[in-house]
Amino acid sequence: MLKSEVSEKTAVPNVNSVRGFNVIDQAKAEVEKICPGVVSCSCCSKRCIIFLDSTSAYKQIANSDIPSFIDSLEVLISRSNTKGLSPRDMVALSGSHTIGQAQCFTICDRIYNNNSSNIDVGFATKCQGSCRLASSPNNDQKLAPLDLVTPNSFDNNYFKNLIQKN
Repeated sequence: MLKSEVSEKTAVPNVNSVRGFNVIDQAKAEVEKICPGVVSCSCCSKRCIIFLDSTSAYKQIANSDIPSFIDSLEVLISRSNTKGLSPRDMVALSGSHTIGQAQCFTICDRIYNNNSSNIDVGFATKCQGSCRLASSPNNDQKLAPLDLVTPNSFDNNYFKNLIQKN
């Protein structure tokens, strides 16, 4: 990332939601030693997960284009379509971004106000053990597991859990 560019990690959808920037920053520092000003942090992070990106950061685009955790399925599909992605691509990307744990502020409303019965009651109760209803900086940033079986593995259990309303 060039000095004049503003990092995407400070984009509104990323603030207090995306973890692991320290790893990306370390990788970027090593790349900068060899190729200064050539590769973006976005490229470093995605390269670690197989994808290759541009050499620039786009905070404004990240602010407008990164989907929100409260977006409806229709909005997610529409946003994906504008980027040339199919609904299948969108589902795969959604799963890759939510494997592991969720910050409490992103799931509290769903686990405490499960009026639509789209979350298993037992799973919601387990999440409530990690996430308290009262909002506070400490509580909102706590993490709740989304995959109780293989939380640290890149596998298809996230999707199996969705089918089981977990």
